[in-house]
Amino acid sequence: MPRRRSGFTLIELLIVVVIIGILAAVAIPKFSGSREKAWITTMKSDLRNLSTAQETYFQDWQVYATATAAGLTAKSGINTWRPSTGVNIIAAGTSGTTNGWNAQLSHPGSTQTCSLFQGAGGTGAFASSGQPEGDVTCY
Repeated sequence: MPRRRSGFTLIELLIVVVIIGILAAVAIPKFSGSREKAWITTMKSDLRNLSTAQETYFQDWQVYATATAAGLTAKSGINTWRPSTGVNIIAAGTSGTTNGWNAQLSHPGSTQTCSLFQGAGGTGAFASSGQPEGDVTCY
């Protein structure tokens, strides 16, 4: 009497592995795009928060605060604004002036950088890009 074996054949297992591989190949790029969008949204939010902090600081001291890699430092030495985790300040130009300020942020996982300027902070690369004052632009 022949023995009856139960279980899956090698062909059935290979077909399941191929199907899972195809699904993973489709899902991974979609997930990667979501991460990029999240990083850009974080940078935009940080720039809007920086704008609020700068304008509040200006109302108190009649000059814009100096932004560093650690964040926006008030005259009291207290950081009034810091970028989110993973977000880097590429450039921030204020030097305690009354004319305006600019900032440019990046994230190591993103291919884009985001920038914002107010007043005379729109000089150099900001002015040549045609970026509107007060608008967060990512490129």
